[in-house]
Amino acid sequence: MVTESNADYVITIKGLRKSYGDVNVLKSISLDVRKGEKIVLCGPSGSGKSTLIRCVNRLEKHDAGDILVDGIRLTDDVRNVRMVRADVGMVFQHFNLFPHMTVLENCTLAPMRVRGMKRKEAQEKAMEMLERVRVSEHASRYPAQLSGGQQQRVAIARALCMSPTIMLLDEPTSALDPEMVREVLDTLTLLAEDGMTMLCVTHEMGFAKAVADRILFLDQGEILEDSQPAEFFSTPGTERAKRFLSQMIHE
Repeated sequence: MVTESNADYVITIKGLRKSYGDVNVLKSISLDVRKGEKIVLCGPSGSGKSTLIRCVNRLEKHDAGDILVDGIRLTDDVRNVRMVRADVGMVFQHFNLFPHMTVLENCTLAPMRVRGMKRKEAQEKAMEMLERVRVSEHASRYPAQLSGGQQQRVAIARALCMSPTIMLLDEPTSALDPEMVREVLDTLTLLAEDGMTMLCVTHEMGFAKAVADRILFLDQGEILEDSQPAEFFSTPGTERAKRFLSQMIHE
């Protein structure tokens, strides 16, 4: 296991590169994330946002550069990958709940298998997290019996059951009907207020304005802007960001 100490940052990325064949998806990305920071990644489709956060927990293997998460360097060492994944929660676009398991079973599986929790302890933790995201009354139901918004809140609770230090969210509202978006965004806002370190890929600019400490604007595999929300939305520094924001406003 490779561990390196830097008390200032929970994530450090230097010179990150990722390609698929001849397509350069990430081009020498560098980024530092402090504990408790809420960072929103935005930009046009295909800009590398999702690939970037998927590299942070090794769902995507980077081609070059360094990634350190809580002092653990992500390499081909399976032990390092497991340690990082145990402490980094991930919420996907399409929930990824196990359809044959109840809500409670979905939430207790990883704590029991990965953390070694006893069933009773895992169930108590799961109910606490389901209560936190306001879906505890659905603990005995199956995912297909829930709305999209409820399923996504269960997915958030499932991630929280592992007591993560960092949450990665990849377009958590993009698969939802418009009326369900607000309930999920409200849940994420509560997490942000609790001090959770978050990296969130989203096109919900209202959420970004309200919650983010920093906005990263990506295009063609590069971070073109890294700024505070007030600055980004009032005076974006690049023409590409200006066009993107103009399109978002008129959608």
